[in-house]
Amino acid sequence: MPHAKHKSWMTPAVLGIAFATFFSDVGHEMVTAALPIYLGSVGLGAAALGAMEGLADLMFSLSKLLGGWVGHRSSRKRLWGSAGYLLTAVGTSAMALTQGLLALVSLRAAAWFGRGFRSPLRDFLLADEVGPTHFGRAYGLERAADMLGAVAGPLLAASFLWSGLEVRTILLFSIVPSFLAVAFFFSSTRDAPPSPSATATAASRVLPRRFWLFCVGVGLFGLGDFSRTFLIFTAARVFGEGGQIAPGSLSIAMLLYAAHNLMSALAAYPAGYLGDRRSKLGVLIAGYALGCLTNGLFAFASTSPALLVLAILLSGIYIAVEETLEKAAAVDMLEREQRSLGLGILAAANAAGDMLSSVLVGLLLHAGYLRLAFAIPAGFGLLGTAWMLFMRRRLR
Repeated sequence: MPHAKHKSWMTPAVLGIAFATFFSDVGHEMVTAALPIYLGSVGLGAAALGAMEGLADLMFSLSKLLGGWVGHRSSRKRLWGSAGYLLTAVGTSAMALTQGLLALVSLRAAAWFGRGFRSPLRDFLLADEVGPTHFGRAYGLERAADMLGAVAGPLLAASFLWSGLEVRTILLFSIVPSFLAVAFFFSSTRDAPPSPSATATAASRVLPRRFWLFCVGVGLFGLGDFSRTFLIFTAARVFGEGGQIAPGSLSIAMLLYAAHNLMSALAAYPAGYLGDRRSKLGVLIAGYALGCLTNGLFAFASTSPALLVLAILLSGIYIAVEETLEKAAAVDMLEREQRSLGLGILAAANAAGDMLSSVLVGLLLHAGYLRLAFAIPAGFGLLGTAWMLFMRRRLR
């Protein structure tokens, strides 16, 4: 019966993946929030942070593709995914045990490698668990858990700092939620035995043309999808005095970033639900259009705190729609045995676009071109949205 089927999609594996995502992001965001302070305490500054995050972003992009390839070749996705969660847990917390730049950069890169590597494996197992009628809801739940972790992690780190704990202790403590993530993922997920004939058939086929057309649109939009850390930077300047970042304005910016993540958490599941009930591609295109509007607002928000707050909240909504429906629409286009590789390619294309966009926005902001820094991403976003609209019939 349809009602029974609707109730059955919330399986232990779906919940386990959601909890794993939540706890992993709590641990990761605890460290991300405390890392600049820790680097300063050991005599390292902004240049070290930039090198660390740049290499981490690169490893994140490449590892997603590798994770998809490994998942395509191996039926033990649960084990490989658990290894990715474990690498992130160890790499993140072990940063508390060293003060050398090379060691810190290497551990941060290893942690991000694990985060990227596990992503297509986790997404494959999630799709395998629910079936096409509930792809949107499953990915929406997972994204909501991720964003809730992104709210809880910084708040937890801040509360530890206010209570007088050393930053090194906070980094070490991140291993607790990170290990909970490993335990939830490993204990709740399962590898369904593949059909030998289906595996051979799928492996001999190239990924469908409509999937590649879809990836072009995702890549174009990704060129305008910069790192959300620029929201903190922009908010800190807008709420500062004379366009300068001050401690008080940084606190406001961090709270706005938490509000951004909370909006994403609240919007992810409804977006997935709407995609399941109506059109995944249609909801995604609407999310892309909202992203273009949001970046356009950022371009004119430097003199209007109210406009900036609105743009930050809208950014949380469109990010939730984007991250939920891109995966849900992609797995709809792929046969089961192609999904791991396809999800890895999709994630890598998205991450590469994000990285290039972030570099461009960073350079323009550094040069003082605030409006142009956000207007250009809005333009790329429009290109991605137009591509999806133009190719909509071919993508069905």
